[in-house]
Amino acid sequence: MSLETGLESLKRGEFVLLFDSAGRENEIDMVVAAEFITPEHIARMRQNAGGLLCIALENNFAKSLELQYMHDTLASSSMSNKEMIMGLAPYGDYPTFSLSVNHYQTYTGITDKDRALTILEMANIYKVENKQKKFTSSFKTPGHVPLLIASEGLLASRQGHTEMSVYLTQIAGLTPVTAICEMMDAETYSALSVDKAEKFGKQHGIPLIDGKELLEYTKVN
Repeated sequence: MSLETGLESLKRGEFVLLFDSAGRENEIDMVVAAEFITPEHIARMRQNAGGLLCIALENNFAKSLELQYMHDTLASSSMSNKEMIMGLAPYGDYPTFSLSVNHYQTYTGITDKDRALTILEMANIYKVENKQKKFTSSFKTPGHVPLLIASEGLLASRQGHTEMSVYLTQIAGLTPVTAICEMMDAETYSALSVDKAEKFGKQHGIPLIDGKELLEYTKVN
């Protein structure tokens, strides 16, 4: 099964491709467990995916860092043009964006080395006792890596790449923090199709996990 193969790939620090569903974003993300991230991972996501590279965080972990969803932060701010704040996206969910960050040891924050450091150090905070103190002393905002907060209840609440990728790390026994990046198509100027993603996965030995399979797994387990 692609799910079993994908979990083994994640445990080895390798990529998986994750498809949400045709009825939602209809997109495939390249996913890797953040605790294994290297500059090579960043370069491959930049070259082979091309979308926005983000860090997905498990909900309780995000709360321990005192993070909020960006739409909530903006709604409670004094900005006058609050009609700009996105509510439900066209695909039916609220966005999961929070702050964007750089690790304090980065330079510009955008290089493969810099983003790998930011992502790895975010994952490392999960094992620290005083997470919030370590977070505020180690990161600066705004930065070059957006943080995404998985919904409380994960797939029972929202079936997005944020929740699916975090859930995958949980059932793989890994730190529930992932690096994810949407796969784009330079020929159609849109999201990469499932057929093309499957072809890419076979060429590069990367398993593709269908969100439907993951949802079925949650029902059984």
